[in-house]
Amino acid sequence: MRTAALGPEQRAGALARMAEAELDVLVVGGGIVGAGTALDAVTRGLSTGIVEARDWASGTSSRSSKLIHGGLRYLEMLDFALVREALKERGLLLERLAPHLVKPVPFLYPLQHRAWERLYAGTGVAMYDVMSVSSGHGRGLPTHRHLSRRHALRVAPALRKDALVGALQYYDAQVDDARFVATLVRTAAEYGAHAANRARVVGFLREGERVVGARIEDLEQGGEFEVRARQVVNATGVWTDDTQGLIAERGQFHVRASKGIHLVVPKDRINSSTGLILRTEKSVLFVIPWGRHWIVGTTDTGWDLDKAHPAASSADIDYLLDHVNAVLAVPLTRDDVEGVYAGLRPLLAGESEATSKLSREHTVAHPVPGLVVIAGGKYTTYRVMAKDAVDEAVHGLDHRVADCVTEEVRLAGAEGYHALWNGRARLAQRAGLHVARVEHLLGRYGSMTEEVLDLVAGDPKLGEPLPAADDYLKAEIVYACTHEGARHLDDVLTRRTRISIETFDRGARSARECAELMAPVLGWDADQIDREVEHYEKRVEAERESQLQPDDQTADAARLGAPDIAPV
Repeated sequence: MRTAALGPEQRAGALARMAEAELDVLVVGGGIVGAGTALDAVTRGLSTGIVEARDWASGTSSRSSKLIHGGLRYLEMLDFALVREALKERGLLLERLAPHLVKPVPFLYPLQHRAWERLYAGTGVAMYDVMSVSSGHGRGLPTHRHLSRRHALRVAPALRKDALVGALQYYDAQVDDARFVATLVRTAAEYGAHAANRARVVGFLREGERVVGARIEDLEQGGEFEVRARQVVNATGVWTDDTQGLIAERGQFHVRASKGIHLVVPKDRINSSTGLILRTEKSVLFVIPWGRHWIVGTTDTGWDLDKAHPAASSADIDYLLDHVNAVLAVPLTRDDVEGVYAGLRPLLAGESEATSKLSREHTVAHPVPGLVVIAGGKYTTYRVMAKDAVDEAVHGLDHRVADCVTEEVRLAGAEGYHALWNGRARLAQRAGLHVARVEHLLGRYGSMTEEVLDLVAGDPKLGEPLPAADDYLKAEIVYACTHEGARHLDDVLTRRTRISIETFDRGARSARECAELMAPVLGWDADQIDREVEHYEKRVEAERESQLQPDDQTADAARLGAPDIAPV
């Protein structure tokens, strides 16, 4: 099957086709749930469009803990149904749908009490493994094991000896969340969905009480146009209430935002061969392996300020450092922090004032004819959320529609991935690259790696690594624009790659070179290159300033000092 590209020409074509003929389903929101909904709808044979006001995954879906997991802590809340559902989805992603993007990751849970805690926690982790296997898709991960303190310290020498009396080790999975969303959108496009980012819904079309489409503003080329659709799906996450406000109708539920921040530190700062999961007074804290880095997170606090650019304060950073340092023999300092990112969880309001106790279940509603709203949930269960949203939308169509098939639909790059992985040495020799470089590409693109290597074959200079971010090839910057829908420098440094959080300079030293690589594809002149670089540098400066502020209000004000990028 051919691989769809999301380059500038394809975006323009998608907008034109959406404006020409009525769609069955128009999805508003380009995060994980919106992208999953578009794939679900189009693979049922429905004419489908998806629009996103900013970049794919630019909100919550690029700022998560990057885990695909069942939610071990939800077992303690006795939410067995949610855990069972998430474990099934984890298995599907690992084994069938996206093995190139979703990978196993081990975690060590230090025990601080003898006997009773090992029995209590061990029972929970054993249930986790049993529920995973019973889902029919959990045999690909090792089962948990009990470790003595001596064994645990061999696995994780970074831990203080007095921080544990023993440990449990279990497995979950992780993903590059933003890359997964972009791949999901491309997969939907392969099956015929029309996809356009930086296309903002500014109003809904109404015929009486019924919603019959949306007015779209093209934030790149300018102008507004109408897209008519038999059903519109609002999948805008923490913006759900704002989007509902465009039809002046009260929603059947409300979504509250909970802020979570993460720190990124170099791999050599924590001597461990496994991730860590630690209890805190509010929830849990993860230390997650991430290539040549560790991700430490997360916090869980209410947020009612700017949704587009949630800011991490100095207090947030201190909270994470204090809690992780409680178990580390060599404490982390501010100087060890390469990157910081903050995201907002969309939680269904009304169950509790404490955001950590708000529901992670999802809800689907049909507030007015022609409009479906989907909100809540977890990244891991996006496919189930998408199925439920499309099932609801189907009720408003006047013809029979096929059942959901996404349990069988592999994401772009999955087909042929294992064969290419097995032949990675030959692939590396043919491309003139080190085998470790090809492994890196296969873990990001799967079988689409050959498309990246085609760029290198056409211009050998693109096979060189970026000097200030040498995990990435120059070809990956170009490919982000030709195939993955990147429209601006920020899209590439923050989401198509993770240079913005994986380097101490936050990507500033790579900004100009990347902009110059992007320019020929996107038609930028020298002035636009300068604007892109200046915008990115101001964003980095504003984020650094916000992370010195004592609280959310001052951090938010500092972060808003950098305006959004102006269109070409």
